[in-house]
Amino acid sequence: MFNVLKKWIDQIFFEEESIILLLIIIVALILLMTMGTVLAPAITSLILAFMMQGLIAQLTARDMPQWAAVTIAFLIFVGTFFAILLVVLPLAWQQLINLFNELPGMIVEIQQQLQILPEQYPTLFSEEQVQEWISLLTVELGKLGQLVLSISISNLPNVIGMLIYLILVPILVFFFLKDKELLLSWCRSFLPAQRPMLREIWHEMNDQVANYVRGKAIEIVIVGVVTYVSFAFIGVNYAALLALLVGLSVVIPYIGAVVVTIPVAVIGFFQWGLGSEFYTLIIVYGIIQALDGNVLVPLLFSEAVNLHPVAIILAILIFGGLWGLWGVFFAIPLATLIKAVLSAWPSVVTIEAAKMNSPSAEA
Repeated sequence: MFNVLKKWIDQIFFEEESIILLLIIIVALILLMTMGTVLAPAITSLILAFMMQGLIAQLTARDMPQWAAVTIAFLIFVGTFFAILLVVLPLAWQQLINLFNELPGMIVEIQQQLQILPEQYPTLFSEEQVQEWISLLTVELGKLGQLVLSISISNLPNVIGMLIYLILVPILVFFFLKDKELLLSWCRSFLPAQRPMLREIWHEMNDQVANYVRGKAIEIVIVGVVTYVSFAFIGVNYAALLALLVGLSVVIPYIGAVVVTIPVAVIGFFQWGLGSEFYTLIIVYGIIQALDGNVLVPLLFSEAVNLHPVAIILAILIFGGLWGLWGVFFAIPLATLIKAVLSAWPSVVTIEAAKMNSPSAEA
């Protein structure tokens, strides 16, 4: 048994590059697990700079100087960053506060609707069942209130952290964009000169994941803006808050749209009841989701990530459980990285082993 295990390890790690790749993965995981909070501004800035590379490449392809392309990309980033921070988030937060202020009235209405169920459908519902549901609803809403209060209190010390983000992130993004080649050359200096496996993994990640991350960011913005304009046009309450939720829901494939349907339907029901306006809201929301899935996604993701839906859902569950929202957002890129490593590792090892076992090598 020991000899079989030793032979398997020798076949996988006989090449220097495979050992370096394993060390890179281990070091990256250790840094994320132990210093993820400390390095969060740098990681966030690196991701944002990575997202801007597509725009810089398009500008430089049109004979624009590198410094001008970097400047335009950085100005677009800064404008978008502060627009979201100073306009979108305060508006959504204010609507969230208004929603919580109206929550007691919604609870009373729910209780009234539940209490008349035994009268309307005596064969389906009993008064004891309705009272149990009301008690359960009261307990769960009490827990929700305590959770919101605890989150608001625990986030008070994070004001300094937010200020650090506001200062550090734009600065780091600028230098990541400006000194990209210098930083990549420094990283390559630690790698062996011959690195076919790392090169293959890098090309696959750069082609697929770069398109995915940039496309997903564009999809969030487009879906969010279209949802806000549509909901505001038909007069839905909390249009900005719902638009933010709908925009972020595209991060979670297959699940996000279904989950966000609940708050959209609940708010529409309490605003209009089961009237024509409510059905208009549901139809508009359905059209937005249909256009997103059948038109926008194929346009943005021309090079689709070749992952099975089961692999995508498992990646969302695993990485979302490890790193929260960031883990959910990068679940598919991380799964693609794992797939690229698994597909590149055996192929390169097999080729090198074949070379070593060839007659010419023996001679």
